[in-house]
Amino acid sequence: MIFADLSEYFEKLEATSSRLSLIEILSDLFKHIESENEIEEVCYLVQGRIAPFFEATEIGMAEKGVAEAIGKAYGESKDHVLTQFDHKGDMGKVAFELAKEHKARASDITIDGVVKILTEIAKTSGEGTVEKRITLLSDLLKKVDAVSAKYLVRIPLSNLRLGIGDPTILDALATVKLGDKKQRHYLEGAYNRTSDLGLIAKTLWSAKNPVVAVEKIEKLEVTVGKPIRAELCERLPSPQKVIEKMGEVDAQYKYDGFRVQIHKDGEKISMFSRNLENMTHMFPELIEGAKKQIKAHSAILDCEALAYNPESEEFLPFQETTKRRRKHGVEEMAQKLPLKAFVFDMLYKNGKSLIDEPLTKRLEILADTINGDETLIPTQTKTIKDAKKLAIMLDDAITKGLEGVVIKKLSSKYEAGGRNFNWVKLKRHQTGELKDTIDCVILGYITGKGKRTAFGAGALLVGVYDEKQDMFVTVSKIGTGLSDEEWRSIKEKSHGLESNHKPARVDSVITPSVWLKPEIVIEVLADEITRSPIHTAGRKDDEPGYALRFPRLVSFRNKDKKPEDATTVKELIEMFNQQGKK
Repeated sequence: MIFADLSEYFEKLEATSSRLSLIEILSDLFKHIESENEIEEVCYLVQGRIAPFFEATEIGMAEKGVAEAIGKAYGESKDHVLTQFDHKGDMGKVAFELAKEHKARASDITIDGVVKILTEIAKTSGEGTVEKRITLLSDLLKKVDAVSAKYLVRIPLSNLRLGIGDPTILDALATVKLGDKKQRHYLEGAYNRTSDLGLIAKTLWSAKNPVVAVEKIEKLEVTVGKPIRAELCERLPSPQKVIEKMGEVDAQYKYDGFRVQIHKDGEKISMFSRNLENMTHMFPELIEGAKKQIKAHSAILDCEALAYNPESEEFLPFQETTKRRRKHGVEEMAQKLPLKAFVFDMLYKNGKSLIDEPLTKRLEILADTINGDETLIPTQTKTIKDAKKLAIMLDDAITKGLEGVVIKKLSSKYEAGGRNFNWVKLKRHQTGELKDTIDCVILGYITGKGKRTAFGAGALLVGVYDEKQDMFVTVSKIGTGLSDEEWRSIKEKSHGLESNHKPARVDSVITPSVWLKPEIVIEVLADEITRSPIHTAGRKDDEPGYALRFPRLVSFRNKDKKPEDATTVKELIEMFNQQGKK
């Protein structure tokens, strides 16, 4: 397939405001692809990438470099391109307009041809790297039409703006190769183990029929170097409810840091975030700790990494830990804010996956594998079957400044990508109004009035994630909890996410002044959850939805959480049922 044809599909995907239409358009695209390698490339491109999220194959071009490449391709100055970018807020639209003015025409360059050049840009290094990348992108732009240019320049900036979630891509793949999107569950298990949509698509395309396809998909196993999608926690309101529902449990302290998955393959150490991002280069002290302390040739550990102040011997809050997420000045920050990693699970050892083993066995293997506690610290665990003892441990955790405790069923497997009552988080006593925070996604903002006119935004429209529908549904408008500086930053943070129509995966009765692609995750605290006819979270037929009463913003969390990692509708309803009544 030539890249121009793929770009026309991108144009259709961006224009739609219906998730069902997204599936139909993607299915039609996939039906026109025969090659195993090409379907792999297309799946990555739909995600705005040229490789899986966990591969450190970043194209590595900033806005100024892309602007210079656009200017070079169409005979304009970099400053002129940047001025247009400031006006339009989207480098893709700038490239589209300039390509039209210069009557750019499509060539027969294929998808594979484009990917090879983008890969060459990503791998360019050494002296003159910036200039080489600009020249390669500029020459590529000269070979494509205006619509192709629009999407081509967005890829190096990691902002394709299609608004497509992984479940939607899996729906389309299942529709084309398994006959029905309801068969998606066959693909989800493999995706949770491998985190690689391109691999799943390539495996499907290598099969002659649906039966063989399912067999091949089910053989995709855990591999060192490819992150396993993290298991997540459900919520329960009190120690009493935990013991009633789960019986005898394993209880661990809950730390508020970065979820980090550490992979060891000989002397090679890789680390991944819960977003599947490769973070290896950011944490040199964890690399050294893994080499020294892991007594295994190959291993996968699930951890929580926190910043540590060696002078006061205290673990620092999440806001301090986030300062370690950086691409430059890594060694200097490692000295100022060294990390410790609390290891709470072991998923793989010496060639064997452990995810189907019970928790008790995984913890035994973990204890036998980690040598010492200098950098990697095995998390303290307690087997508890008494609610009073669990309450004492919870109080102790809070006294230590920790978030709370995580409780796990002793016999549970590690359910990659799952969220169920095998794991439950207990943050604090919830015997009155809502005390736990909720992770929301910003869906738009309402233009400010009075003093906030200068900020551009006066209230945020936020939502939670409906995992059954792969949609974002509204739960509140937020007008408090932000400083003047944070209000000003909203427009900066949302630059390039604006949409002239409601995004396809958003369900909202309220129309904000500006729609935003659902990408920015925030932590919100509210007094309670109520029922509301104007919000769509959990709304069914004539039943009203759920909303937050007196919400205020606590922090921005999009650096460590994807939109799909936000609080789900199911969690929200459970929290509504659990909250105490005065």
